Amino acid sequence: MPTTPTSWRPTASFPQAETGKRDENASLYGLPLLGDTWTMIYRKDLIGDKPPQTWDEMISVAERCQADNPGVSGLAFHQANGSDAAAVTYNTVNGVYGGNLWNPKTRKIDGVLNDAAGQEAMDVLVNKMKPLTAKGSGNWFIDEVNAAVAQGKACIAFNWIAASGGLLDPKQSTLGTTREQILDKLGFATLPSQKTNLVPLGGMGMHVSAYSPEANQAEALNFMKWFEQADIQKKWAAAGGVPSRTDALESPEFLDAAPFNQVYTDSVPRMRDMWNVPEYARLVDIENTNVNAALNGAKAPKEALDDIAKEQQSVLDAASGKGGGGL
Repeated sequence: MPTTPTSWRPTASFPQAETGKRDENASLYGLPLLGDTWTMIYRKDLIGDKPPQTWDEMISVAERCQADNPGVSGLAFHQANGSDAAAVTYNTVNGVYGGNLWNPKTRKIDGVLNDAAGQEAMDVLVNKMKPLTAKGSGNWFIDEVNAAVAQGKACIAFNWIAASGGLLDPKQSTLGTTREQILDKLGFATLPSQKTNLVPLGGMGMHVSAYSPEANQAEALNFMKWFEQADIQKKWAAAGGVPSRTDALESPEFLDAAPFNQVYTDSVPRMRDMWNVPEYARLVDIENTNVNAALNGAKAPKEALDDIAKEQQSVLDAASGKGGGGL
């Protein structure tokens, strides 16, 4: 199966096999279904055709754009305390500034997440990026960011590629009455780099549990075999899907389907996953709560990050299973 190594490892089995090879003793196995990552959405008519190449440059450009265009915020990004919104935002900034979420071999978070690089990332997020967002945006997620872009209220925004299709719909946008007019103003680019060029890994897998009845496993596997065929994947890509098969994501059917699809293909080698462990949901909840608190002024950035590290470490330390993984 010619899936990308980046998407295969986090979704193929649990416990996770770092090599991507099948583990005969795994209790859950599957295939990548929907691939995803963030794209940087920028107003070409306000900042120019060339997108910022570094994170620091992006912040500077957004600051200047906000100053030059009253009523338009420099940035729009996920800040909500729900799903994985605020956590992915911090993790993205953490990655580009050279930080790490944890040490998967030692299962250490405290002292890793909140090291100097992690603290710098939190400072950038709270003290440099947050002031460039709209008032009342402290609980924004996918829909709110898209609305700000479509209403012409943001110079630069970040959102998941799989959720960006509506930005090209004239019925949902004030940027133009046709798709072409909207694209005269909107550009889509890979995320800027800084100390690294890491981007968030998103999407979802298609899984079969080893504990389900054999008949159900067989039927599920039949569907998966059908769905993962090259021609089916290309048809799905042309219809708006974001495939994980290398041949599909590099195909004209995918690359020509939307202006941000090339961003996904170019981003795949840069992707970084979170923690691939059963305690994932608790770790995300801790991070969302504290990052959201820092973004909304309820906690100082350093306090929030130290609290995340300590609380997440407690969860891992208390867990009975060891799990594993993470890119």
